[in-house]
Amino acid sequence: MASFKIGDTIVYPNQGLGVVEDIQKEKYYGEEFVIYHVRILTNDTLVLVPFSNADEIGIRKPIPLKSVESIYKFMGNGGVEITMNWKGRYKEHVNLMKSGLILDLALVLKSLFYLDLIKPLSFREKKMMEKAKELLVTEISEVNACSNVDVEKRILDTLSRCFKDVTPRIES
Repeated sequence: MASFKIGDTIVYPNQGLGVVEDIQKEKYYGEEFVIYHVRILTNDTLVLVPFSNADEIGIRKPIPLKSVESIYKFMGNGGVEITMNWKGRYKEHVNLMKSGLILDLALVLKSLFYLDLIKPLSFREKKMMEKAKELLVTEISEVNACSNVDVEKRILDTLSRCFKDVTPRIES
């Protein structure tokens, strides 16, 4: 079970990086709960997370620095399998985004990046691709102590090299 302390940087699935600002015992319906007070950094939102639900929600510590290169390697190697049925693909990607695992985010970004090369993405898929990229960029830049711009450029360069042989669709 995940255990955090005040000041810890955490990753909140589908929201991004946060900081544990406080940990309090609070009573609800006659029961006492340990509650994490997490400040989401991208939008300055305060989220209250019961300790007992932290694992279920998927809250985790950022990846270790030594894992960053494996993320780039994953995004740069080989193709992707994509469900061509929009509804099935969207549901699959939503579930991957909810997991909060960085490799799942990388897979969503890689899949949608590839798909965008061969056909226009729907509005929802464009937004999801941007969200996956934002979440990856912020976590990697935090762990690597470098700028978001540099990380985003490297991610996009890596994906472009991965799919260099794909014939892009012609914009009309």
